[in-house]
Formats: sequence, structure tokens, C-alpha cells
Amino acid sequence: MSNQPLADKLRPTSFDEIAGQAHLVGKNGILRRLVENGRIPNMIFYGPPGTGKTTVANIIAKASNMQLYKLNATTASLSDIKEVIASSDNMFSSNGTLLYLDEIQYFNRKQQQSLLEFIENGKITLIASTTENPYYYVYNAILSRSSTFEFKSVKGSDCVPTLKRAVDILNKEFGTQKTVDDSVLLAVANTCAGDVRMSIGIIENAFYISDGEITEDAVTSLIPSVVGHFDRSGDVHYDLLSCLQKSIRGSDPDAAVFYLAKLLAMGDLLSVSRRLQVIASEDVGCAYPLAGVITRSLTESAKEVGLPEAAIPLANAVCILATAPKSNSSYMAYHAALEDMNAGRGTETPEILKSPLFKGYKYPHEYENHYVEQDYLPKDLLGKKYYVFGNNKTEQAAKAYFDFIKANAKK
Repeated sequence: MSNQPLADKLRPTSFDEIAGQAHLVGKNGILRRLVENGRIPNMIFYGPPGTGKTTVANIIAKASNMQLYKLNATTASLSDIKEVIASSDNMFSSNGTLLYLDEIQYFNRKQQQSLLEFIENGKITLIASTTENPYYYVYNAILSRSSTFEFKSVKGSDCVPTLKRAVDILNKEFGTQKTVDDSVLLAVANTCAGDVRMSIGIIENAFYISDGEITEDAVTSLIPSVVGHFDRSGDVHYDLLSCLQKSIRGSDPDAAVFYLAKLLAMGDLLSVSRRLQVIASEDVGCAYPLAGVITRSLTESAKEVGLPEAAIPLANAVCILATAPKSNSSYMAYHAALEDMNAGRGTETPEILKSPLFKGYKYPHEYENHYVEQDYLPKDLLGKKYYVFGNNKTEQAAKAYFDFIKANAKK
């Protein structure tokens, strides 16, 4: 019996054998077309674990006849990269050197910068993979020199053929004829949230503990009560938080409570509490100003009582936010102002706001309605409107007051 992991025995050797990722490696997949036309650019692969990133890199290396080197950024150093570069001049690399760097997010800025020279002079072609969002974790200069491809969680139905092959290989290896129903394979694949490698592991263990048939009970006993890619620093975790926020933003309390339950099942209390406070200001905002206060109170209560009881105040917060009137007017105002700032506008502070003299400044509280007209924005931004009152009861009431004091203001 071979000690080679079953997942390695099943590793595809061609694009046609890959489970899922049809948008990349299917008959009309963009990545497949590039490779088949001899175009191998520097690439960034990102997506959940067990979705085929390493496998695709192997297939690309084979198809291009390039010498493949693999490094993992969790353990590799600059000296390892230099060794790869030095090896790129040997006879085995005559067709080029392909460096597959897994978990690139663990390389710091200096380490990532060290790759640039060799990417630009053609010494190596880089394929870097990450489970994180590359636009946050990969150095911009590398991103601009690379093509980025997203690997998605594999649908359960796409994973079933691979799991069938797994059972066939095990039967052949042990001289058995164990069977398994497609519904059981599909249940495993769905439960593992698109992680093909995890699905294979569960089926392999179920094979060993089963007699003639691999039953649903056998696989159920091997599946953790909470599965999925619950890496708190990973993209899938942030996807769930995003699902929570988008459901609340879309005024769907049912979906919002579902994603809350999913996040709390992994014991993630702090991230949920932080995100709900963001939602209260970003998506409810000025339409219901008390949302921030209420959410703060409920999230602090949740942290004080801890899980599992924390679910009670958090569910309360989620339902309040989901059913509250919505406005992103303050959020949009901020980003409009940020855009001007990033464009280099508004660098000169108005005289009336410059300390220590505040020359010409009028103290609003000395005027009727505590308001007096004066220009607070820098000269090149005078007349600019960032905040637009939302079309909701609270902001329209504020607008009515705002219009009143403006109309009755003294020059």
C-alpha cells in the first residue's frame, strides 16, 4: 500500500480533470486559452483552499515545458528565492523557470519587492497564490505586472466525479468492491463548502471504517459539526461578514439572521460586533441616528455575556438594523471628500480657520439660529457639495431645518 496521500493520487494532470473552475480552465476558460496559445504571464491565483490553485500551476508548468520550482511563503526566505534564480540558468530551465509561491501574503513588502527585478528581466515567471484578497496583501508593483485569477469554491455536483474516482482508486488498491451512493458523495461535497481536498479526506476515512457500502452514517460521523473555510483571517470569513452586511443593507432580516448564525457557529463574536457597528453608520446612518447607539449597546452586551447567549443581543441588533430605514449619505459624503483630497485638492487651509489668529472668523453662536454664512472649505473647493440629504423622514426633517436657517441667515 502506497503512503502517497489519496488527494495527490487524484491530482488532475490536465485541465479537463479539474473539478470546477470552468470560468478559468473549462473549454472556453480564459486561463486555459492563454496557456493553449503559449501565453504564460506572471499570475496571481486567489481563492479558498482546496480549489485547485496548486494543481493548475502544475498543469501550466507541464504544458509550457518550464522548470517548476515551488516555495511556500510561510517558510521560505530571500535566500530561497535567490537559489531559484541561480537555478534558472541551468540546462533544465532552457524553456524558462516557473516559480510557484504559495501563501504570498506571508511575504513582507521587502521580500515581495525582491521578486520584481527577476520578474521584469524575465528570469522567472511568477505564479503566486493566496487565500487572501490580493489587492490588500500583494505589493502593488507585483499586481500591476501580473494577471489576477479568482478560484471559486467548487460546487458539490462538480466535486462528485472526483470523489467517485477516489473510491475507485481505494477499491483497486485494496482489492475491494465497496460502493457509495451519489447522494452521499454530494452531501460530503456540499458540507465541505467546496474544498475538494477536505471532501477526499472524509471519503477516504469513511472507506476504511465501512464494510460493503459507505453509508451516510459513516460520513456523518467524520464530519465536524462546523465545517467550511472558517479561517478568521481568510477571504471566506470576510465573505460571510459581507453577506451579513449586504443582507442588512438590503433590508432582509431573514438572510441577515442566517449569516449571523453561521458566523457565531464558528465562535466569531468580535468580528460580528465590529461589523454591526460599521453597518449602523454606513448603511443606516442618518436615516436612524440612534442605530449606532443601540448597536453599540447590544454588541457590548454580547461581549459581556459571551457565547452562546451573545447570540440573543446580536440577533436583536441584526433585526433592528435590517428593518430600519437606510441611508448611506454620510458614507458617500466622506468618500467624495476623500476623492478630492487624494487628487491633491484643498491643500490650503482657509484664513478664518488658521490658528492662532482665525482672521475674520465669525462665531456662529452669536448669531440668530446659531448660524452665520461663511466659507469653511479651501478656495479651490468652494461651493463643493459632499453631503446630500437622504430621502427619508429623519434627513428630510434635518434638511427642512437646514434650509430654514440658511434662508434666514445674516451675511
